[in-house]
Formats: sequence, C-alpha cells, structure tokens
Amino acid sequence: MNDPQVRDRDIDGLRGPVRIREYLPAVPDPAAAPLLWIHGGAFVSGGLDQPESHAVALRVAASGRRVRTVDYALVPRFRVWGPPKLRPSDNRYPAPLDDVLSAATDLMADAPRIVIGGASAGACLTASAALRLRDRSANVPVGLVLAYATLHAQLPPLPDAVRARVRGRHRIGTYTPQVIRRMNLNYVGSQRLLADPEVFPGGGKLAGLPPVLLLDAAHDTLSASSTAFAGELTEAGVDTDHRIVARTRHGFLNRPGSRGFREGSDALLGWLDRTARHR
Repeated sequence: MNDPQVRDRDIDGLRGPVRIREYLPAVPDPAAAPLLWIHGGAFVSGGLDQPESHAVALRVAASGRRVRTVDYALVPRFRVWGPPKLRPSDNRYPAPLDDVLSAATDLMADAPRIVIGGASAGACLTASAALRLRDRSANVPVGLVLAYATLHAQLPPLPDAVRARVRGRHRIGTYTPQVIRRMNLNYVGSQRLLADPEVFPGGGKLAGLPPVLLLDAAHDTLSASSTAFAGELTEAGVDTDHRIVARTRHGFLNRPGSRGFREGSDALLGWLDRTARHR
C-alpha cells in the first residue's frame, strides 16, 4: 500500500488565508504531475472532508501522485422554488475562483506541471481557473479533469443520447434548467455575470487549453453541459476525451463504496497516466 501522508494547512490567498489539504504519497511517482482537485456542491456546500474531495484524493494519491484539495469559499444556499432571493454574501464570484487560483499558483511555484480537476460546480471552477491561467499567467496546467460538470450559465438542450439515458425513473432527481439557472445566479449574484465566459466557460474561447477528460454520469441531465462542452473543445482543437460511466447518477465520486466510484476513479487514473506524466 502507498498510503499518503495527509496534512491540512493554510496558504496566502487573494482574500486572506485559504485552507488546503495535502496528500503526499509514501512512495511518490516522480514522473506524475500533481493533481489539484476541487469538490462540488452547487457552490454552496462541501469541504475537505467530503468524500468527493477526500476519497478521490486518497485514491489518486495511492497511485503515487501528489494531490491537493481546497476549502474554497461557499455561497449561501439558494431557493429552488418561489421568487429568487439572493442573501448578502462576500463569498460570491470571484471569491471561490480566487481561492482555487491561489491554491493552483502556490502549487505551481513548487511543481510547475500540474493537473487541475473537479466535480460538478468544482469542474466549473476548474475550467474557469484554467482559462484565467491561460490568459493571465506564464504557466498553464498540463491537463484538466471535469467530472459531471456544470459549464454553461444555462443548461443546454438535452441531446438525443442524453435524453434517452434520463427517461422514466432515471429522470427522477435530475437537475432542471430552472434549478441550474438559480444555482448559477446564486453563485455570481448578478444577471450580467451569467454571460461572462470567464465564469461559465461553455461557449467561450477554449483554444489553448490543455488536454481535457470529461467524466459523465449516465443518468444525469448535466451531461448536456459536458456533451456540449466536449464539442466546443474539439472544435477549438483541444485534445478531448469524453467518457460516460454506465449506470451512474450525478455525484458518483461522492459515493466511495459504489461501482461508479471505482470505475470513475479508474478512468481518471488511467487518463492521468497516459496524459499527465513527464515524457
């Protein structure tokens, strides 16, 4: 077993200290680029102890790869029904993204070649951070991992293949366009920012991004966003690998005892080994 050493610490962020968790393998693989992994939770929940953060990091670190997770700023919970009401908060965009960028640039100072990955809302932060680094930094990640991602301000229309996978009982509990719009508005706090491609990268200028792995749940309406984004990446000339994990629902990486977690994390590790290693 390559059980990692796990330690929490603070780094200097743009708004103050940012809590991170480091996973340092007992036997590190010197050829493997470190992974910065960002949990999901609709921008309102989750943290370092969340299985989608901690269990995924442990699984990847056991392969010999250094992993870092981030306790980024969370926004207040939002109303799913009734008139939208935005509670006052200093944690809305760009605060969560600033925390992710602080963790990325701090890690790059020690290990210039890194991969950034995330799940759901964390995948949106991952893609946004990559665009910021591409445009405003001398360094960019060598790969991106986007798991059951929300990447567009509004959920795109369901492609026929996605619609077929969310029929009948598989539609229960999936996200509606109205919920996604409310979630995203709650994250940014204004209608104007919903159209900003630095916030929601779907439909933006994607050329120059590194290779991308998109991991999708089979029975998840958010697959419409990943599917559209995969097409946009391919059109922009970005190396793109889009995988559907069979018989899974949104959040399968948050269920470490499940078959979906095993298959999804295996796909992640295989892609990292093929893509994010020193040549």
